[in-house]
Amino acid sequence: MLELKNVSFAVDNEDGRKEILKDINLTINERFVAITGPNGGGKSTLAKIIAGIYQPTSGKIYLDGEDITDFSITERARKGISFAFQQPVRFKGITVKDLLTLAAGKSLNVGEACAYLSEVGLCARDYVNREVNASLSGGELKRIEIATVLARKTKISVFDEPEAGIDLWSFGNLIAVFEKMHETLGGSILIISHQERILNIADKIVVVADGTIRAVGSKDEILPTLLQGESPCKVLTEKL
Repeated sequence: MLELKNVSFAVDNEDGRKEILKDINLTINERFVAITGPNGGGKSTLAKIIAGIYQPTSGKIYLDGEDITDFSITERARKGISFAFQQPVRFKGITVKDLLTLAAGKSLNVGEACAYLSEVGLCARDYVNREVNASLSGGELKRIEIATVLARKTKISVFDEPEAGIDLWSFGNLIAVFEKMHETLGGSILIISHQERILNIADKIVVVADGTIRAVGSKDEILPTLLQGESPCKVLTEKL
């Protein structure tokens, strides 16, 4: 279980101090949680606070009752938190199989590595020995990154707008991967997204706007108030 208690985050700029997140209180214990809201509302910052990329200005973060507030991204990864970037990182000189092996934390044979790639819609034999570099498209990198999260099997798996950059792979297959993770993983999946189809498979939806949590509830409670016959992104931007 992940708990955020009175978490705030501010940055100093030329105009003074700007509050990005304000007194966030949130408990994540469900299998599948979606965080949504208008652009610039603080969603990605919240995800990076959870992963340890940013440190909160104030407040506390607990993982299964342990205070991890001051833990680095590496320490949090060791404790069981994964993070998938909106724009995946490229690694020159490392193969896809090597990356999956690092993610799994154990030696993987070619068959095991290929199984993870197949789950995200990649023809494994074409990718397992490829370098994770500029020769891969953004959509290919996104799928490989999702495969590394599958390989890690962590307590908390955080995805920042995973639909961004999906090119050759259909969005429907992305949903199928998350549904399978939803069914089989023992931990929690936390997804930052505007997409109705992702929100529709969530156990809990958290609406973030202007750096605060505006609403928390089940999809049956939250989704109708967001959609109203229009796209979630448009409605959230206009209504919140």
